[in-house]
Amino acid sequence: MKIDVFELPEEGMDIEVEEKPLLEGIKILKPFKAIMRVEKKEREVFIKGVVSGEVELQCSRCLKDYIMPIRTLFEITYHPVEELNRDELVELKRDEMDVDFYRDGLIETEDIVRDQILLNIPMKPLCAENCKGLCPVCGNDLNEKDCGCEIKDIDPRFAALQSLLRRLKANG
Repeated sequence: MKIDVFELPEEGMDIEVEEKPLLEGIKILKPFKAIMRVEKKEREVFIKGVVSGEVELQCSRCLKDYIMPIRTLFEITYHPVEELNRDELVELKRDEMDVDFYRDGLIETEDIVRDQILLNIPMKPLCAENCKGLCPVCGNDLNEKDCGCEIKDIDPRFAALQSLLRRLKANG
């Protein structure tokens, strides 16, 4: 859905949408629901709301697919893109992190939903905090059963020291 900035009523408006944005590598099972309050003051547009839904991710430890619920509150301030000075490099301050720009008087709700999904997906998705992952020797899923493989946790940076220790013990 597109929000037409020039058509917004003075008192603002409430919007409820369902969006299923295309996101590479992220499976959205059903459309996300977004409830938003949209207000305008001169050329600035303020949108507050909540986005909720579910995505299917792959655990970074055991590689199994799992469902992750997302429910997030957001506040975004929109300015016309013409206010963006392309010649000037500007460092964003902390209170300006939720600022975006609209073009031709239109704001796309699908973009809002997409951004909120991306902001809430962890960099290393885990099916559970205590996921044991896969055995580095045989590849067995350690959440299902212990495979019995002997795993030597040696930091590769200290491997040379270990061989030195073996030689010292051998020379005794």
